[in-house]
Amino acid sequence: MSPFIDIGSLDDIPRQGARVVKTAGGCVAVFRTLDDRVFALDDRCPHKGGPLSEGIVHGTAVTCPLHNWVFDLNTGTAQAPD
Repeated sequence: MSPFIDIGSLDDIPRQGARVVKTAGGCVAVFRTLDDRVFALDDRCPHKGGPLSEGIVHGTAVTCPLHNWVFDLNTGTAQAPD
């Protein structure tokens, strides 16, 4: 069994945008960067629970739409000073 789940084509996700995939474990935000790299994170900011899928994608980071925390798409961790 493959560890990957087909969620659609790359073109289904806008560049510098995201789509949400509902799973048994919760919602996952799938992000596409300007250079067509794809990343997936929990669709919930640990700070106040904001939907990261509604944030602004810039480079390999996303900014939470509620309180502007910035998360690295490679690691899922908040970037300093957050």
